[in-house]
Amino acid sequence: MKIKDRVLKLSFIALLISMTAAMFYAPTASAHGEKSQAAFMRMRTIHWFDLHWSKEEVAVNDTMTLHGKFLVFAGWPETVDKPEVSFLNIGIPGPVFIRAGSWIGGQLVPRSVSLELGETYEFKVLLKARRPGDWHVHSMMNVQGGGPIIGPGKWVTVTGSMADFVNPVTTLTGQTIDLESYALDNVYFWHAVWFAIAFAWLLFWIKRPLFVPRHIAVSTGKANTLISAGDKKVGLAFALGTVVIVAASMGSTNDKYPVTTPLQAGLLRGMKTFQMPEQTVSVKVEDATYRVPGRAMNMTLTITNNGDSAVRLGEFETAGVRFLDPAVHEDDTNYPDDLLAEEGLTVSDNSPLAPGESRTVEVTASDAAWEVYRLADLIYDPDSRFAGLLFFWDAKGTRQMVTVDAPLIPTFI
Repeated sequence: MKIKDRVLKLSFIALLISMTAAMFYAPTASAHGEKSQAAFMRMRTIHWFDLHWSKEEVAVNDTMTLHGKFLVFAGWPETVDKPEVSFLNIGIPGPVFIRAGSWIGGQLVPRSVSLELGETYEFKVLLKARRPGDWHVHSMMNVQGGGPIIGPGKWVTVTGSMADFVNPVTTLTGQTIDLESYALDNVYFWHAVWFAIAFAWLLFWIKRPLFVPRHIAVSTGKANTLISAGDKKVGLAFALGTVVIVAASMGSTNDKYPVTTPLQAGLLRGMKTFQMPEQTVSVKVEDATYRVPGRAMNMTLTITNNGDSAVRLGEFETAGVRFLDPAVHEDDTNYPDDLLAEEGLTVSDNSPLAPGESRTVEVTASDAAWEVYRLADLIYDPDSRFAGLLFFWDAKGTRQMVTVDAPLIPTFI
């Protein structure tokens, strides 16, 4: 019995040491699992477009911006909470950048905002490089109850040394501090104090008989004998000591930092929307299918031009993947190659659609990105619907955007 109990003790100590060691191990991550996010989430929630990463290579301590626009889709899925409490964020593998500032509609948004369905917003995020490496930088919107909605990502290289990184800020009292190292010694100290207290508490109980003797005592109705009067005194001492340490440290901190402000957690409402050019083109989706063997989506669209100038369809965008008709529009923004199908859009009749004219056309969006980014998984959803943005251009280069949303039927031949 004693040998078995000793083995259990050693096993428990080994497990404790292993868990402690694991706390200090942080494997490097370079990209994200955006491909594993449900296709309907990426298609029918936030549509990111006109994105621009200001730099592809940035040195530690230098800044870059990610800016563009996003449409809060009017046909928001019922299974996802509405974006009434949302936070503009950046999807990166850990603190490789710091967010120096973020804006929606020109307004600083350091906290959560309320977004309206069907509205378009312009945004910008200022990033400061912190850790060298090649990192995938995404736009992202955190929605309360809906989780993170990840947008398109692009590889950005950070050069230099992390040892040179500084993050100076000036407090409300005029003191300049470096947030990267401020009070770091104090953080280490208190972690060590509480870890030592917790370890002492565990050791106090580990020295007692563990599982087998305790099980026997409980099974025989002698559970009360497992806790002695001395054990209760030790437990009381730990409890009182913890209260004293917390009270004393809190008093000391209040004396040292008499001026403090609480974390700001309010909700910003009434965000300024971005006014897109007046929509003069209407589109009706007559039919939509996804051809599995060809990795292509086929749409039958009835397009009506109610404007004053002829227009042509030049782009279809969904879940950050862009399908272009190069005869109408060519990308010059250095958009990520894996998300850009430069010749992926074909239209059965893409001649200029005259004012007042209506035409039914067959539109095909084809590219390996349907499978690479697992957008084809949409056909296996209970609510198999697609959504996206159609962009039309006139002879003067004026662009207008039309949203589409319809059921999608798979074909396997």
